[in-house]
Amino acid sequence: MADQKGYLHHVVIVGAGPTGVELAGALGELAHGTLKNDFRNINPEDVQILLLEGTDRILPTYPPELSAKAEADLTRLGVTVRKNTLVTDIHDTTVTMRSGDRVEQIQARTILWAAGVKASPLGQVLAQRTGAPLDRAGRVIVEPDLTGPGHPEIFVIGDLANFSHQDGKPLPGVAPVAMQQGQYVANLIKARLRGKSLPPFRYRDKGSLAVIGRNAAVADFGVVRLSGFIAWLVWIFVHIGYLIEFDNKVLVLFQWAWNYFTRNRGARLITGEHLLPLVGSHKTEDREW
Repeated sequence: MADQKGYLHHVVIVGAGPTGVELAGALGELAHGTLKNDFRNINPEDVQILLLEGTDRILPTYPPELSAKAEADLTRLGVTVRKNTLVTDIHDTTVTMRSGDRVEQIQARTILWAAGVKASPLGQVLAQRTGAPLDRAGRVIVEPDLTGPGHPEIFVIGDLANFSHQDGKPLPGVAPVAMQQGQYVANLIKARLRGKSLPPFRYRDKGSLAVIGRNAAVADFGVVRLSGFIAWLVWIFVHIGYLIEFDNKVLVLFQWAWNYFTRNRGARLITGEHLLPLVGSHKTEDREW
């Protein structure tokens, strides 16, 4: 991996939660599908995709059998999965990782972080101006009705909110949580305008879905657990179902069906070899990709 030509084809993804797994699956299909058909000067076998996870299995919030199924699907797509591996440093094109007592460095031109992010700086602003308490990630610790402590006129939802009034654990910063919180806040505002109140917010877990690739996904609905083609179909129709307007749903369904049967996408990014100058910059340096 020492030569530049080699590591230009290497991708490292840090974190094997749903985001990391879906990224790895998409890149695996890209490498062995799109590259093979559309970029004939690139050998798909030269592409190496490495997925790193600090725990003993990928998708740690899913049942173990679904984690194992997802890992098998990723391996089929050419993704190398390394578990019990912690990333200790990232610098330019180098990733330093530790597995047990073993420390090693790998080079990759593309490094993708999917192991969680800090909250928006808005949390710090709220803390300074309202005295709202923050957790270690910078999220606002909210009241049971999703308001800031001492400020019933301020609502904090989504991945900026630390809501741990349900079972003592903060809700994850994912879209289903934010959608339900947004609906609750809208209903609470309407209730207040009528001089009424609502009970505290309660999140209803409707299940979890993660798509790995073509005909491959995992779905956890509690007592019902799916994998493979059936889970993939469920993922498609659930996502289409949440789109607004019937026309949008039909259009997206048609586009996805076209991509599925033709194995082709209409959109392509064609980039040159030189970087564009940054806004406000007076110098431009050539850079070879």
